[in-house]
Amino acid sequence: MPVNSFENYPMSWKPDKKVLKRPFYKSLASLLEQDIIIGFLAPGTKLPPQRELADFLDLNFTTITRAYKICEVKGLIYAVTGSGTFVAPNATRSITISTDKTANLIDLGLVASFEQTNAIVKDVFPRVVDKSYLEQLLNYNDPTGIPHQKTAALNWMESFGIHTDQEHIAIVSGAQNALAITLAALFEPGNRIATDLYTYSNFIELAKMFHIQLVPVLGDQFGMLPDELEKQCSQINIHGIFLMPSCSNPTTVMISDFRKQELAKVIHKHRLILIEDDIYAFLTAGFISDYQQPMFNLLPEQSVYVCGTSKSICSGLRVAYIVYGDTLREKILQAIFNINVKTSSFDAEVITELILSGKAHEIVSQKKRLAQSANDIYSEYFPLRKNEGHLLSFYRWLPIQGHNDALQLESDLKRHGVRVFHSDRFLSGQTTLDKYLRIALASTSSIDELKLGLNILKKYLN
Repeated sequence: MPVNSFENYPMSWKPDKKVLKRPFYKSLASLLEQDIIIGFLAPGTKLPPQRELADFLDLNFTTITRAYKICEVKGLIYAVTGSGTFVAPNATRSITISTDKTANLIDLGLVASFEQTNAIVKDVFPRVVDKSYLEQLLNYNDPTGIPHQKTAALNWMESFGIHTDQEHIAIVSGAQNALAITLAALFEPGNRIATDLYTYSNFIELAKMFHIQLVPVLGDQFGMLPDELEKQCSQINIHGIFLMPSCSNPTTVMISDFRKQELAKVIHKHRLILIEDDIYAFLTAGFISDYQQPMFNLLPEQSVYVCGTSKSICSGLRVAYIVYGDTLREKILQAIFNINVKTSSFDAEVITELILSGKAHEIVSQKKRLAQSANDIYSEYFPLRKNEGHLLSFYRWLPIQGHNDALQLESDLKRHGVRVFHSDRFLSGQTTLDKYLRIALASTSSIDELKLGLNILKKYLN
């Protein structure tokens, strides 16, 4: 079809054919990326159908397919079967969430871990320094953890339902590090990982870095819907799945035991690799009756289980435990050696001392009390509905209306003295009409500061 026939045809994107160079698919992908980055194509924009764009540019259909594929792998666009291809909601900005020390800003954005308990952590440092084997903590030896540190880790995770041995556990530098190791070890660029529609924003950024495509799967109050996962697996080739069963970030949903069983059947059927980030198991196991076991127990040879201690014990020490099946062991170990060389044995020893002395359980008890108090305060400003997520969540998922511009809302609230994050940061793919704010409850330094922040937020939203 001649190009001129499209001169007055409405299309959301009309790239200039004259600037295309061979190979055309790479040149076209570069143009698409450029127009997304500069803002010419806004997040959520529906792109022209591939055949229509091929006719417009007088190019082969497969050329358009390959160009779209390059941008999809980079996380710039996503496809919805039967609906078309769209610009990703977070294609043009970094959504990594980290601390912000801006003066006079109440932080309801970063989910910290009630740092008031760090005084207990500080008290064990002299004991670690006085240990007769201190020098052994300062070398390259035992890159996956000293045996007695692994024993402490196994004891810690036993109450969560994890029963394994020292050959199938490694100590790494925090949960984020564990996720990076898992992606590097077990996935390749272009692979697809199923996630909740709203998922951990730093995992979204990791997927971008490794050029892994995230496939959003719808869920309900019990977690990801197995039928929706089955549908996606039947339509496209999915390699893995990322879940936070004990308290999903950001939605606070806890995956019920019956839903774990249903999802496990689909995961097993399609031989997906399960990444189970169970960082909030300490809030759930033994506290909520529906927590029976981690999903790892249902799929031990297909799973990587991540148990971070940043939320349960101390965020600054950056220690996490990663558990894996025998079939995944060699690849995980190779990635650990290549990425970490080793995790600080000194930091791991502090965590070990806290566990073995019983201080870690004391910290957890205090954090639970602080979380209960923070949730009680939150409900005074924003009453919780029945079955609205985890009872002791360190954050809340607040529905909002009339605030569709995420950047504008976050910027406005900063000017009012509050940092908070819009739900668009957590979208793993397609955009939605529903909008939320994730409200961190574990980062403020006092009850008064939390109350002030929530009061400002409520007045702004009203």
